[in-house]
Amino acid sequence: MKILDKKTVWEGSFLRAMILTYKDHNGRVRKWEAVERVHCNGIVAIVPVTAANEVLLIRQFRPVLNNFVVEIPAGLNDRGESLVDAARRELVEETGYSSEEFTFLAEGPISPGLSTELLTVFEAKNVSPAPAWLKERYPPDETENVELIKVSLRDVYERLEAFSRSGDYVDLKIYGFLDLVEKKRAGS
Repeated sequence: MKILDKKTVWEGSFLRAMILTYKDHNGRVRKWEAVERVHCNGIVAIVPVTAANEVLLIRQFRPVLNNFVVEIPAGLNDRGESLVDAARRELVEETGYSSEEFTFLAEGPISPGLSTELLTVFEAKNVSPAPAWLKERYPPDETENVELIKVSLRDVYERLEAFSRSGDYVDLKIYGFLDLVEKKRAGS
């Protein structure tokens, strides 16, 4: 199996739509529609946990879904930073919290049938409110209206279920990332 051609059919400020021509496992030439980010060197997500074992989640309106979504902080690595530096910045921008302890959790595709995006996930340990100078350096993105949710790791699944019952969407990735954090903690 092999990509034979990649043609851009549309490009905006943040996304590019492509037609991929590839040879499948039977040798047949096929076409596939896909999207990729423009000017982006990866996506980061952060599972922020306080010293009191509270996880920070965010709730924001997502125009694509026309609904609110409960998520973990995440964002684009679009400034030429390392992935961990992008995670540090996004944590401050979206939650107003910071940490000096970032641990790699996982990396992989988000929607492999649609997008070329690869997500790198970190746990941020012992997060605490960021100092004023850091909040000034990394202010919230003006296009986002993010609500911070702080919940005990012990009660997080119950709270996520409550958000879902109230009509919000819950990003399914949260469940796997919380499981990774629990497994890492049990192993250390």
